[in-house]
Amino acid sequence: MGSLSPWHWAILAVVVILLFGAKKLPDAARSLGKSMRIFKSELREMQTENKSDAPSIESPAPVQSQRVDPSPASEQGHSEARPA
Repeated sequence: MGSLSPWHWAILAVVVILLFGAKKLPDAARSLGKSMRIFKSELREMQTENKSDAPSIESPAPVQSQRVDPSPASEQGHSEARPA
């Protein structure tokens, strides 16, 4: 029951042709193929960018954080917003 028999595939093909029509199926397949080619070329381009960037990346400098204490003048402005 896990796999589809040839009869299942035939029935599925007939249903798809009835739903979408025989004229639209070649156009849909063509546009799906174009989309897949574009997707694959973009993936290849991203992979080549990552490979070319990889050797030039060295260990990043450590980031130092600084604590900023609020000034007393800004605290006074907040006291007015508190409910009484």
